[in-house]
Amino acid sequence: MSTRKNSKKKNKRPSSAQRQPGRSRKPEYSASQRSAQNGSARVSWISGARLRTLPLAIAPVVIGASAASLVDKFSWLLTALCLVVTLCLQIGVNYANDYSDGVRGTDAHRVGPGRLTGSGSAKPRSVLIVALSFFAVAVLAGLAITVITQIWWLPAAGLVCLAAAWFYTGGKRPYGYMGLGELSVFVFFGLVATAGTMFVQAGTVSDEAWLGGAGIGFIACAVLVINNARDIETDRLSGKRTLATRMGRRGSVVFYIVLMVLAMAVAAVIALFYSNAWLVQFAWLIVAPACLIASTSKTPAEDILVLRLSTVTGLLYGLGLGAAIAF
Repeated sequence: MSTRKNSKKKNKRPSSAQRQPGRSRKPEYSASQRSAQNGSARVSWISGARLRTLPLAIAPVVIGASAASLVDKFSWLLTALCLVVTLCLQIGVNYANDYSDGVRGTDAHRVGPGRLTGSGSAKPRSVLIVALSFFAVAVLAGLAITVITQIWWLPAAGLVCLAAAWFYTGGKRPYGYMGLGELSVFVFFGLVATAGTMFVQAGTVSDEAWLGGAGIGFIACAVLVINNARDIETDRLSGKRTLATRMGRRGSVVFYIVLMVLAMAVAAVIALFYSNAWLVQFAWLIVAPACLIASTSKTPAEDILVLRLSTVTGLLYGLGLGAAIAF
């Protein structure tokens, strides 16, 4: 009798994880993250603004303003207005994404930091109104820049920026759902923000501004890559085809590392002409651990740590390059 029982135990069918050792395991989440998903945890408006992303809006303005100082065209007023534009666009985009993803149902499968709309912490209409309010402030700041500089085609460029901000996750065919979010971030929060800040002050864009814009654009792009890599499983469930869902976790991590290395390489190129820019290479003390954590991450908490390290890198990168160029 005992022999039969033992034989049954030995012939017990292996679990699905044992049968498919190569299959990726879904990430583990904390109770607080699960509660944020199902709406039992309230999300504050400050949390909805995603303040950790704001350094990526500050850095390109610093670099662009510093580049303008090279030709003695620096203006505190125009720099402040450019900063208002980028910060309000960034916050507006964050709230607009919260609204669009929430009403579309994308956040129904979300497991991670809660969203205002998806968690039921705020009415969709309220989130939309706040998003549009920040866009409106950005428009007013842009119009002030236009009046001061008398560059009358700037509102047209501003409309393109607003359209890019809204249709990232808004509209019937959001381009963020088609794997184009990273390209948009590189262009608008890298090249356009940096070059635009210099242009409205100096009427021209120097090589320093283009290079610096590309560098901070790479970091901003890397932040979005690792953010979407964290959400691969839930984005696939909701039909959100980000670049990360197409590349997979491993490909996304490799892409993240490549982008961070490219950013540091750009800083090294600038350092060939501005010796103080070599100090930016100390950012490797943050970049290297971030890349290591990203490559070994097993939980959303580790990915969030990578996000924080990356945004801090972006701020230090902008301040470091800006100081090196200006002084």
